Amino acid sequence: MGFGWTGRDKGGTGRSDGGMISELRAYWEALRDGEMLPRRDKVDPRGIANALEHSFLIERIAPGIARFRIAGMVYNDLMAMDIRGMPMSCLFLGDARDRLQIELERVFRTPAILTLDLLAERSLGRGNLRGRMQVLPMLGAGDTSDLAIGCLELDGEIGRAPRRFSISDAQLERVRASHQAPPLSQDSALPSPAIAAPDLRPPRAQPGVPHLRLVKA
Repeated sequence: MGFGWTGRDKGGTGRSDGGMISELRAYWEALRDGEMLPRRDKVDPRGIANALEHSFLIERIAPGIARFRIAGMVYNDLMAMDIRGMPMSCLFLGDARDRLQIELERVFRTPAILTLDLLAERSLGRGNLRGRMQVLPMLGAGDTSDLAIGCLELDGEIGRAPRRFSISDAQLERVRASHQAPPLSQDSALPSPAIAAPDLRPPRAQPGVPHLRLVKA
């Protein structure tokens, strides 16, 4: 099956979630005030209703490291667990995490929009699965670019979870924006993989923190 990431399934069967990245990007652009990045408190889930299950919000917690604050249900399907509070790197294979770390830091500090082409590992019960992810920087508290909103489109069946991805291509699009970069610290340089190894233990239950799901009256 050919899939052009434009919202058009070119034939065959399987999952085709095209168009959601475009919807989120258009909403992100609409939230911008001049050259300012969008503010987190301006986001209304109804504005991305069709992309909600595949969207996420991440928070930078160290150079190149971000954790999920909110995530749509597709990420729980991919990992077979609640990923809120977990590092974004939990979705990636070990050899892709170093590259993810470098590209994520550029998202927050440049700022820039990151687009990743992904390929899932294959094994028994895990067939062909490709993905495209886009990560867009946002302003958090104090007008600092330490948040980002994003979306993952999938082509193929998830199959047996967990499914983790390698990165086949990464593209950065610099954003012309007035913003305050995350504060520098002694750990401002990207740490080595040994130091930056993420904690993949399941998070403790977080009652009262909803998944991204649109509820219609």
